[in-house]
Amino acid sequence: MESVFNKLRSSMTNAATSAVSNAVQIASQVSNYLPGNPVTREFEATQHIASAGPGLVWKVYKGYKKSTKQDAAIFLLEKRQFDKWDKAERETMLERLRKGVSQLTRLRHPQVLTVQHPLEESRDTLAFATEPVFASLANVLCQTNNLPSPPPPSLKDFKLYDVEIKYGLMQLSEGLAFLHNSVKVVHRNLCPENVVLNSQGAWKLFGFDFCVQNQAPADQPPYYPFEEYEQGRPPPCQPSLDYLAPEYALTHTLDTAADLYPLAVITHALFNDGRPLFTNHGSFDTFKRNCCELKNTNKLHLASIPDGVRSEVRLLLHATPQLRPDALQFSKIPYFEDVGVKTLSYLDQMFQWDNMQKSQFYKSLPTIIPQLPHRVCVLRIVPALNKECINATMVPFVLPVILLVAERASKEEFVDHILPHLIPIMKMTEPVQIMLQLMQKMELLLSKTPASAVRGDVLPLLYRALECDVQQIQELCLSVIPSCAHLVEAHAMKNALLPRVKKLCLATGYLSVRVNCLVCVGKILEHLDRWLVMDDVFPFLETVPSREAPVIMAIIGIFKVALTHKKLGISKEILATKVLPFLFPLSIENSLSPTQHTAIMALIKDMTEKVEMEHRTKLEQLSSIKDEQKALTLAMPTNLNGGGVSTATNGTGPVSAIDATTDMFAGLEVGGGGTKTNTTKTPSPATPQSPPTLSLQDKQRLMKEQGLQENLRKQPPLLPSPPPPSGSITKHPSVSQTSTSASLSSSMITSNLSMMSSPQPAQVQGGGFGTMNNIGMGYGPITSAVPSTAPTTLSMGYSAMTSAPSSLPMNGTVGTSSPGYNSWTQPQQQQQRPPNMSAFDNLLPAQNRAPTMNQMAHISSTASLGSMNTMPPGASLGTMNSVSSCNMMSPMSSATFGNMMTPLRPTSLSPAMPPQASSVKPLTSSDINDFLS
Repeated sequence: MESVFNKLRSSMTNAATSAVSNAVQIASQVSNYLPGNPVTREFEATQHIASAGPGLVWKVYKGYKKSTKQDAAIFLLEKRQFDKWDKAERETMLERLRKGVSQLTRLRHPQVLTVQHPLEESRDTLAFATEPVFASLANVLCQTNNLPSPPPPSLKDFKLYDVEIKYGLMQLSEGLAFLHNSVKVVHRNLCPENVVLNSQGAWKLFGFDFCVQNQAPADQPPYYPFEEYEQGRPPPCQPSLDYLAPEYALTHTLDTAADLYPLAVITHALFNDGRPLFTNHGSFDTFKRNCCELKNTNKLHLASIPDGVRSEVRLLLHATPQLRPDALQFSKIPYFEDVGVKTLSYLDQMFQWDNMQKSQFYKSLPTIIPQLPHRVCVLRIVPALNKECINATMVPFVLPVILLVAERASKEEFVDHILPHLIPIMKMTEPVQIMLQLMQKMELLLSKTPASAVRGDVLPLLYRALECDVQQIQELCLSVIPSCAHLVEAHAMKNALLPRVKKLCLATGYLSVRVNCLVCVGKILEHLDRWLVMDDVFPFLETVPSREAPVIMAIIGIFKVALTHKKLGISKEILATKVLPFLFPLSIENSLSPTQHTAIMALIKDMTEKVEMEHRTKLEQLSSIKDEQKALTLAMPTNLNGGGVSTATNGTGPVSAIDATTDMFAGLEVGGGGTKTNTTKTPSPATPQSPPTLSLQDKQRLMKEQGLQENLRKQPPLLPSPPPPSGSITKHPSVSQTSTSASLSSSMITSNLSMMSSPQPAQVQGGGFGTMNNIGMGYGPITSAVPSTAPTTLSMGYSAMTSAPSSLPMNGTVGTSSPGYNSWTQPQQQQQRPPNMSAFDNLLPAQNRAPTMNQMAHISSTASLGSMNTMPPGASLGTMNSVSSCNMMSPMSSATFGNMMTPLRPTSLSPAMPPQASSVKPLTSSDINDFLS
């Protein structure tokens, strides 16, 4: 018991330990993102994608807002990275960072990064949320500080296109113009670390940690106090020395021109793989020496910079601030007069235009799209166009451009950047041009849209198009349905798509729409269930109202596809009862051409041949099954005769079911002339065409029955010796031989057989006694006998017995006997139950096999009656009885028991009794089993 508790304790301990470790691991993962910061209450961080800020101290995470699922970027700063600094420096740096985020939050401009959630601080972190961000310009220029390892796949081999560089520089100059002219702020630390690219590729200003505001009154020129560069402080606590204006070392003054110099250095870095003009390595002395070279910018090597902007860059790099162009002047140089730059600029300013100007621009946009880089189209143009989709009247102008960009996009780009913008458009019903344009590009949408989005968004669009009243939209929809039928689920196909197509086909007034409906049904047949086709589609075809030649040929096409498709097929019952009766009237329409009529008749012939072949095959199978059953029946015993198994044959083979039905009354001897013909058919083995299949139990039973048959054949036949002819008995020509037996003891039979060898008188008169019917016991066949009902008296002292000699073997009845020692007369009035006379079979001498006693008892009484009909005229009943080959018994002179062994003498015949109907009981299966046992 203790071991059980120990095992339970250890298992519980292990489970608790694993649960705690899992919780710690999850908590550590969460803390790696936003450890305990209040920003986590509203935003969820999913992936570390970038870094930004002075010295790239901010980690940038991709995320979303929990309440609205809106995409966002989460900036996170971990305070522990400043632990190696002294406390004063650490606090100064944190204070500058708080100041920069606060300034960024107050600014609202298209070229300034938009803040969605203000700065939140915890014990370990600072965090805030902004619009979705791709990366910082420093990350794009291959600076990987504070990036995950390995870097995100989006930054791998990322290169900026010329139009992106041009428009990015133009955006930076516009942002600086906003700061200098509107806000009166000098950024003071413009560098790639503080330029952020949002998710659409727009360049945004960031990192206002070292910005300086105007200190002069409003009516005076701006004044920006100068702050000396402190060499001993950590680099993140100072502006970037490689991008710092030369006046920090030369004139110790500050104005807005200080932000134009770093713009020129950034331009140089963009065309030189991220390398600035001078690399100072954090040394202020080196920075001073390099600034002296800027007094003559003509000596600078700027060959890598494009010609269109090279001269302006030389001016921006000049050591004299007054020679530098301001931000607004730089944004208007001819270098930015590029088609791509203008297009992107127009898209950013589109909200200022009216609908007429917008429509003109959107109409010309498809000619510009091929000239722009694909990434620019996907990340810049499509999102800008999507903003216009809130205005339904402008969607028909915007949608073709979006679909044009979608054609060039990969499937992943389509799903990530284009499909989310198209889904709301798919739900619009007005204006109708939207649905028409979508139908025209439906193949493109189906090829790049995931199956789940097809079922959820595209199929409802198709359903609405089928219910639209515009003919062109209906025909386009019907033409694209077959291409997406494999994506439609079975229940949607049966309950949504197919009923709408059928309804449109029956209700439309356009012949082309009706034909297209039928063609659409024919193309989607392979996606339907076989029984749905026969139970739903075929009845629908019969209800199509028009009988024009195109409609008929479309119907013929549906039937042909259903007939020949390996998945479908049409059953012969449907073909014979529904399809062919429907097609024949169509074949005689006068609108058909000879070629069309030939095609219809060819299909009808194919269907007829299919019905004929399948039904012939079925009949052959049924016939073979009947033959097998017949062979199985013949192979099994069905009748027992004389202890042997025999099967009825017609002499040539097995008896068919029809022959057996015809001959079922043959055993009743309903023949002409009333004469019985005893025909014994010998068994002949059945030879079926195909041997039946027998189970093991059937085979064992057949083997046992065959063994019983063989044993019965080997038994010696039990037949008596034929009696010698008697002078007193004559055979009537109409009387046939038969076998009779009486219920006598074995001693009486032996005595009678011994007396049969001596001559017998013809008749014996008995005195004092009434006449008695002759009681004979013969073993030859009897052809006729007349039973008598007259009283019969036996003076035997032992028993008295009355019986009709010919009726005994025929129907198995015996006269009643009364035990006693005196003789009396008793009338034969009632019919007795047939005894089982099989005990006499073993008493007969062994000769050729003859019918057994029970078989003789089964001889029909109709045979006796028939023989009576053939009796010659004038023959008496006594003569009929005496004609029998049986020995006649008469009353003895003394009624002693010893005289019973003497042979009986024939007596005079009394008038015959009228015929009595005999009751014949056929042998049952239990009697047969008793006989076999």
